[in-house]
Parts: sequence; structure tokens; C-alpha cells
Amino acid sequence: MTESNNKLRHNDQLLIEGFLDRLWAEKGLSEHTLAAYRSDLLRFCEFLVPREETLLQVSGETLRQYLERRQQAGMAKTSTARTLSALRRFYGDLVRRGELESDPLARIKPPKLTRNIPDTLSEAQVSALLDEPDRTDPLELRDAAMLELLYATGLRVSELVSLQLEQLGLRQGVVRVTGKGSKERLVPVGETALDLLTLYLKQSRPQLLAGRDSDVLFPSNRGIMMQRQTFWYRIKLYAVRAGINGSISAHTLRHAFATHLLNHGADLRVVQLLLGHSDLSTTQIYTHVAQARLQQLHAAHHPRG
Repeated sequence: MTESNNKLRHNDQLLIEGFLDRLWAEKGLSEHTLAAYRSDLLRFCEFLVPREETLLQVSGETLRQYLERRQQAGMAKTSTARTLSALRRFYGDLVRRGELESDPLARIKPPKLTRNIPDTLSEAQVSALLDEPDRTDPLELRDAAMLELLYATGLRVSELVSLQLEQLGLRQGVVRVTGKGSKERLVPVGETALDLLTLYLKQSRPQLLAGRDSDVLFPSNRGIMMQRQTFWYRIKLYAVRAGINGSISAHTLRHAFATHLLNHGADLRVVQLLLGHSDLSTTQIYTHVAQARLQQLHAAHHPRG
């Protein structure tokens, strides 16, 4: 690559880093999301190098060729959709800042995605899972409290394991959660979960800490914040003991929380707020899960089903 091309490449990198800095400052996006956007944009830069185009000079046709090249290479539609999202945000930012007159992506449509219905559990399976931990054992009492809180609130597992003592309001019956984009939400906690949390805080947590100081609500047996993978293994253990087959994770309980609420008549926007989804379309997938369950019940019990 010539010195001139090296300079152009460097300018493209500066544009990308400036864009990511603004996303972090204005939108509060996670490091994981920012890293994914950086990777997508740099890959596109690599595609531009042999064409001697820069990010500011690119045409709609070049962008279309890039997306077609990804499709021909067998890249997943979800991956291409994320790449297109990164490019749309990037070029939208350049247009707003006056660095481009028009958006080269304006006429490019995103790939059609088929939404997968998430795995979930029946109410009976959830009850079996929640009842499985031995509440006379300090470690399993902690796990029981975590599982109960997870199903009661629909928290993400990352939100659950990072909860601090101050975020739990036992008297108010709520938990204050900091979710994606550093957005806070208050989620109500049911009486069953509150009773179990009270028992856990009184009996199990002091034994796990063994005199050590910690602000973490659910510490590991070493007194530090539990890893997400560790909690996943604990869930798998209880699922096997409860005789629940198939794939299960902490996210499965989040799906069950949303699905069961909708099955019992909860409003979709209420579920959206509880889950911490910024976009209602993200929540709408659960209506398909609930609808599938209703169809099963109709087929099984209706005389004309």
C-alpha cells in the first residue's frame, strides 16, 4: 500500500474511532457492542482498500457489492444485519455532522430475518426447577434465591450476578437494575421471592462471606462476584436433578418470565419495561411464544380443535 493510501486508511480509522467515542458518550453502549461495531467497520475498510475508496468516498453500489459478497460467502443473515446496522449508524452520524451530504445507504434494504422463537419452560417445569435446590445448604439456598429472583423479575444473568445489596429494596418490594446502555429500571419482586431473599440474607449470605466484607448481593463461596458461567453450570445442575431435558440457561428463565406474564394477560408494553427492552419490537417475539401456547391449548381442549 502506498504512503498516500496508508494516510487515507489512517483517516478512515480516525473516523471510526471518533464515531465510537460519540456512541459511547451519547448512547452509553456497552464495550461489547462497540467492539462489534469497530470490527464490522474495519472489515468494510479492508474491502475498500483494493478499490482505492475511502469511507467518505464510498458509493451505494460499493456498499451493495460488499453486502452481496458477504451473502455469497455464506455469512449469517444476523451477522450481515448487524454489519448493516453499524454502517447505517456510522453514515447517519457523518451526515448529521455535515461530513457527508447524503447517506450512501439510503436505498439499501436490510436482509429479511426469520425470528427464532426462544426456548422456554412450562410453569410446571419452572416450579420443579425452583424447588430443586436444598435450602438447608448455604450454597444451594443462595442459588434458590437467585433462581427465584430471576424468574420473578426477568433480569438478564449479567444484571443478576452484578447486583449490589443497595439495589435490593426488601421493604419496597423492588430491585433497582442497571441494564444495557446504563439505563436504570425498577422491577417489582413478588412475595415468594422476597421471603426467600430475606431467609438467604439472614442465614446463607453470612456463612458464604465468613466474615469478609462484600457489597455483592450474591457472592461466590470465595466472597466475590460470581461469574455468569458459574451460575449457568448451577442451573444445569438443578435442571438435571429436576428431570428437565433439553437446552436450558439463565436466559431460559427470562424467556419464561415474559411468556408466562403474557399468557396470564400482561400488557406487552409492561413486559417491555420489566425486561428493559428499549424497542418494543424486541419484546414482540414473546407474543409468538404465547400465541403458540394458546394454539396448543386450543387444539388439546376445544371440541372443534
